[in-house]
Amino acid sequence: MAWIALLIAGLGEVGGVISLKLSEGFTKLKPSIFTLVFGSISFFMLSVSLKVLPVGTAYAIWTGIGSAGSVLIGMYWFKEPKNRMQLVLISCVVISVVGLRVAEG
Repeated sequence: MAWIALLIAGLGEVGGVISLKLSEGFTKLKPSIFTLVFGSISFFMLSVSLKVLPVGTAYAIWTGIGSAGSVLIGMYWFKEPKNRMQLVLISCVVISVVGLRVAEG
């Protein structure tokens, strides 16, 4: 259950960051509200996962999901620049997150 909470927390982090981008500096109401909602969900679910998981592992995975997800959505949805090296490095983040999950058991 802690791992599911952590996954939801990571996805909430992605939702929060994307909503933050769409809020244009909190000048648009709906994306600003979504930023706060996703951020709250993310922190709450992270706190739930921390009841069981080690803080270092959980935090690394949470930020890894948030980072990789935000970069990939930025490249796809916002047409942000991408090159082979960026994709290789994001793959390294994903591999590291999976590795931490496997190592934790």
